[in-house]
Amino acid sequence: MNDLLPSLTVTIGSKDNKTAMFEPIRMTFKRKFLAGLFVSIPAALTIFVIASLFTFIDGILGRFFDYYLGKHFAGLGFISAVLIIFIVGIFATNVLGKKVLWYFEKLLLRIPVFKSIYLSVKQLVDAFAPDNKGAFKRFVIIEYPRLGSYSFGFLTNECSVQSESGTRSLKSIYIPTNNLYLGEIVLLDDSSITYTDIPIDEGIKIILSGGITTPELIVESREKM
Repeated sequence: MNDLLPSLTVTIGSKDNKTAMFEPIRMTFKRKFLAGLFVSIPAALTIFVIASLFTFIDGILGRFFDYYLGKHFAGLGFISAVLIIFIVGIFATNVLGKKVLWYFEKLLLRIPVFKSIYLSVKQLVDAFAPDNKGAFKRFVIIEYPRLGSYSFGFLTNECSVQSESGTRSLKSIYIPTNNLYLGEIVLLDDSSITYTDIPIDEGIKIILSGGITTPELIVESREKM
């Protein structure tokens, strides 16, 4: 029995040595795999979203071409949709086109249900339009929704509230709560707002990234951006 103990000890030791030898390889594989995973996920999701959008848009007008041509041509519906949007853009940017669209919009706004939905969507889209420089005026920080808790927001407008004690000037702050297109509006006086040196486009990136792109140092600034 005692003669077997040395051989048993050697066997166990050899297994430990093999485990120690393969440990760096296992850790390297794990790090490389996780690095590849975090790189692949955003790329895969982006491709999936683009492919889904392409399929959806292509399917809208693609059925029209399938019916009249008798054969399916992948991408023809998508190209047609892009061309139609481009033509509408050209038409909407000239004087005649603006007048026609104005009368057409006025006609549509007479429809009760359509009016409420259309105006809400139009105001939302106009607020985030690239050429709308006045929608978001400043990127700010406010103490919200409770004391000691701070939120990013966009200064959108200001108003005056008149009461028996006098007139107060309040600033309208839009606080995104679901990505960028859904949020809350808070009215605050100027002393409750921290103005930052972050441009509007950078502020939008911060909101869309979930705060990942937030700079390490934010400088308070009241100068107009």
